[in-house]
Amino acid sequence: MLLKWFYERAQNQGGDRAITDDRGTVTFGELAVMSVGLSRLIGSMTQQLRVGCVLPSSSAFTASFYGSMLAGRTLVPINFLLSPEQIGHIVRDAGIDLILSVSPLAERFGQMPGVRVVDLMQLPRPSGPVPLPMEPKVLPESTAALLYTSATTGMPKGVPLTHANLESCAASCVEHVFRGGNHSFLGLVPTFHSLGLLATVVAPMRLGASVTFAARFSPVGVFELLRKQRPSIVIAIPSMFRAMLMAKVADGADFGSVYAAICGGEALPATTRESFSERFGVRLMEGYGLTETCGPVSVNTPERYRAGSVGVMIPGAEVRVVDETGTDLVRGGTGEILLRGPMVMGGYFNLPEASQGVLRDGWFRTGDIGHVDEEGYLFITGRAKEIIIVGGEKMFPREVEEMLLSHPSVAEAAVIGRPDESRGEAAVAFVSAREGMSIDVMSLRGHLRELGLPGWKMPRDVHVVQQLPRSPTGKVLKRELAQMA
Repeated sequence: MLLKWFYERAQNQGGDRAITDDRGTVTFGELAVMSVGLSRLIGSMTQQLRVGCVLPSSSAFTASFYGSMLAGRTLVPINFLLSPEQIGHIVRDAGIDLILSVSPLAERFGQMPGVRVVDLMQLPRPSGPVPLPMEPKVLPESTAALLYTSATTGMPKGVPLTHANLESCAASCVEHVFRGGNHSFLGLVPTFHSLGLLATVVAPMRLGASVTFAARFSPVGVFELLRKQRPSIVIAIPSMFRAMLMAKVADGADFGSVYAAICGGEALPATTRESFSERFGVRLMEGYGLTETCGPVSVNTPERYRAGSVGVMIPGAEVRVVDETGTDLVRGGTGEILLRGPMVMGGYFNLPEASQGVLRDGWFRTGDIGHVDEEGYLFITGRAKEIIIVGGEKMFPREVEEMLLSHPSVAEAAVIGRPDESRGEAAVAFVSAREGMSIDVMSLRGHLRELGLPGWKMPRDVHVVQQLPRSPTGKVLKRELAQMA
């Protein structure tokens, strides 16, 4: 179906705008020409089954995705913000000898032994009509993309996403969120991220909708695109929406065309959600998903919305909440979240033991903690590995982080546990200040007491830092905070 949607757009909407990026606009017909050209290039330059891709969000990325499929290959999008060691691991693990890129990124990867890097900027632009080859027959279980996890610990793990995985997730998201109509997308999440790939490459092709990509995020640039392109769907991570709140020249009129502003990739702080609604009149639609699920498996919508939740499950996705023994909990009980559905991966690439550790009887163990309320809304409390045991009692860092973020001088907050001789563990907080402000730790502790935080949950230490360490996809790197603590 991925290629079927691609062929339908090229044949039926060839003259319609498909993508606008930093280099201009291409139609669906021009995108097809680019993809066919890249498929021929790939076929002539490598015999390997997988092709690397180091590209910003752009028409070049989308053409590389479909061009790889037309060539019978699997695209491996590589996060160019990873460390050289992590990138080298991905190249070796995936067996890549060809990388598609653009200057100046291509120069960075040009010295890798045994790997040819093609700078797409140096290729001649296709001229004249190029006929589409006969649509290749692709098995649903064939891998369409091999994505690597963001690796908050250790080396990234490869997640093979099949045609069936991506097709089912895209079709369900379209049914659940976009509900047909003439939509246009503004994509701010990198396309090497599962949310970016699913929501700004695959789903728009399913809808025949146009996409505007911003290769680099800046709040000022986003508002310029909102005013110029008038998108109906905006996709971003919470920290991007938080940065947009800092823009001085912006108001609700800039979002006048927006049907849904969707966020995922990390927890959405209540302060960001509420401030965005107050200033711009826009409700942020928080969703939940992982690389292992192709992207969102639950998401709020304009029709079904509950503040603080990540929405209800999309069609085909199932959820269970279990205790430490794997026993199902009653509705409302807090435990580990398990997922099942056609969008869930079949296992990690080249990692059978890791796959067995997270896949049990068709259910994927997410490692996330949460609960489902009586109406089916899913709430995420935190990560199982991040639970802090204080004197035998469990505390979830996110609860304290939300309270810290509600203080007017706090811009970022993260809470971790550290060993404590008397109580087993103690909470430690890291905070950064809003621009032009400073943080008084005693005042911050008083704020937590006023909000009713019990004494045993009170952070033993509060460290004020310039900014929190984050992964290339925006997640706070708590292992680095643990080393600091």
